[in-house]
This record gives sequence, structure tokens and C-alpha cells, in this order.
Amino acid sequence: MKLANLNLFAQDIAALCAFYQALFGFRELAERRTGIYRCLDAGGVELGFNATTAYPLLALADRQRDNARPAVTAYPTFLADTPAEVDAHAARCASLGGRVVKAPYRTHYQAHQVVLADPEHNIFRIQSPDQGAAESPA
Repeated sequence: MKLANLNLFAQDIAALCAFYQALFGFRELAERRTGIYRCLDAGGVELGFNATTAYPLLALADRQRDNARPAVTAYPTFLADTPAEVDAHAARCASLGGRVVKAPYRTHYQAHQVVLADPEHNIFRIQSPDQGAAESPA
């Protein structure tokens, strides 16, 4: 068994797909595109974006998120090669309409990590092996 897809519901599937494509350089799997779905090849896992019209298709109509202050119930973590790459992606995220939730820091498990939000407020992390950063653990 392995993880095949990670899907996010989106108000604007094209814009959210474009955000992640611009941030990470992932290739769109255009052959999978529909009127309510887009997806990217995220290195062996499909990163998908479902329109909100997919909620009832999945029997989740009563579980749609409250946009006033959506709860964080899951978040993906993307792996970078170096701390410098984590920092560069954090800056790029903000320039693409996302935001930094927690600035890059050293974790207690020896990773260099940043917590980010995309333009639709979905939370995600980018991390790399620490490589000796002199930051205080968090």
C-alpha cells in the first residue's frame, strides 16, 4: 500500500493548482483535468484540487469548511534538499499570494522547517534536513 493522491478542496481549482505549480515547479497532469478537478505530479503522489461541487459527490455535503476560520485537520509536508531551499520557497510563497504562518526554524527532530498557508488558507509545511543550522529548537 502507498499514498497515491492528496486532494485539497478549492474555491478556485485553477488558481490553487497554478499556485502550487509556480511554487514547486510540479507538472500538471492535464490528462486528469476535468471541470471540477486539477492535479499535479508531486514526485510520485498526485496533488489534487477538487472544486467544492465535489463535496456532495463524495457524500461530504455536510462537511464543507467554514471559510470564516477554517479548521486545520490535515496538512502536507513537502521535502526540500537544503535549508536554503526551504527559505527560498517561503519567500516565494508570500510573493505568490500565500503567507508564512511560522518563519523557518529548527525543529526538535533536527529539520529546518517553515509553516505556510496557500491563498485559500490551506496549511502546508516545507522542510529539509537541518544541516547544522544554529537556530533554537521549537
